[in-house]
Amino acid sequence: MTQGMTARAKNEPIVSLALHVPGLNDAIGRAAASLLSLQREDGHWVFELEADATIPAEYVLLQHYLGTPEPDLERRIARYLQSTQAEHGGWPLFHGGEFDLSATVKAYFALKAAGDPIDAPHMQRARAAILARGGASRCNVFTRILLALFGEVPWNAVPVMPVEIMLLPSWFPFRIDRISYWSRTVLVPLLVLMALRPKARNPNGIRIPELFVEPPETVRHWILPATPSATGYAFTLLDRIVRLAEPMFPAEPRRRAIEKAVTFVTERLNGEDGLGGIFPAMANSLMMFDCLGYPPDHPDRVAATAALRKLVVDNGEQAYCQPCLSPIWDTALACHALMEVGETRLTPAVRQALDWLAERQVLDRVGDWAIARPGLRPGGWAFQYANPHYPRS
Repeated sequence: MTQGMTARAKNEPIVSLALHVPGLNDAIGRAAASLLSLQREDGHWVFELEADATIPAEYVLLQHYLGTPEPDLERRIARYLQSTQAEHGGWPLFHGGEFDLSATVKAYFALKAAGDPIDAPHMQRARAAILARGGASRCNVFTRILLALFGEVPWNAVPVMPVEIMLLPSWFPFRIDRISYWSRTVLVPLLVLMALRPKARNPNGIRIPELFVEPPETVRHWILPATPSATGYAFTLLDRIVRLAEPMFPAEPRRRAIEKAVTFVTERLNGEDGLGGIFPAMANSLMMFDCLGYPPDHPDRVAATAALRKLVVDNGEQAYCQPCLSPIWDTALACHALMEVGETRLTPAVRQALDWLAERQVLDRVGDWAIARPGLRPGGWAFQYANPHYPRS
């Protein structure tokens, strides 16, 4: 036993010890009042969901990919990115974290696209930090895909992921439905992009050759095992084999695979709540519709665009893009906090919020789990306002 603790009989009830801290009850009361003031009229709460620099940076670059830059909004996003740059010169994946090369390359690229001059002090610091760590060619796969779409690196910088994956039979060891929901919704539209290899419109011709230690076209081995293991080398060998075979793939299966991928996305488009309810999947779906020639006023493209726009937080001085919206999570946590206060005056607000939550329980058999469990009825909640294919919270 730790010092100060006394023994307790086996069946003796545990007595709660109330803490009498001066001002504590007043602080709790003010916190509860503040929380109540933020409750929406229909009973729920939703707060800003801030992530790392990659999402706002990708939002800026997405607009340049589509050829629809928004200079005023981009300047506010640029101010946000500038304010989150760390002492090491780059951007981390979490507040106070270590330098992350991929996040820093995306942030630098977005800042340059937004109009920041490369000789500005913050750009010089970021560039020096990137070059000191081997340059942009050392980025992760998803960043290299983005750079390939902008023509900054060749497509052989990206692992081969043929869209024909969509046609693999149920007995095959790897299938789309065997990977996580997040990966699935991000990957399917990405497979179409990787098959068609569109190029960003990039109306201002923004490029970042200054971030490479060596010219990208001279890099010999882009695809190497992340760790020196048998599995890593096996995947590297498989990539080389598929890369050699892909040009010989028949046109008809590719057409069917793209069609199946598009069907997957449109069935799960989720209106203005977006594919998977998460930014990377939404952005990939919008780029997929664009490269397939969907006009700006096509309903699916309009929905994808609106879903992305709902993620933007803009206070007039700075702006950023959230990875997703979190009303289910926020409302449940707010209810828990208010119930812990234990005051009857809070009961109506909590009851209204719980009723709001109850109405959003996913009870229909429309989710991807039905592939493996066709008779299973769901009973969970999505993280976002709506995401019925993937209840998870």
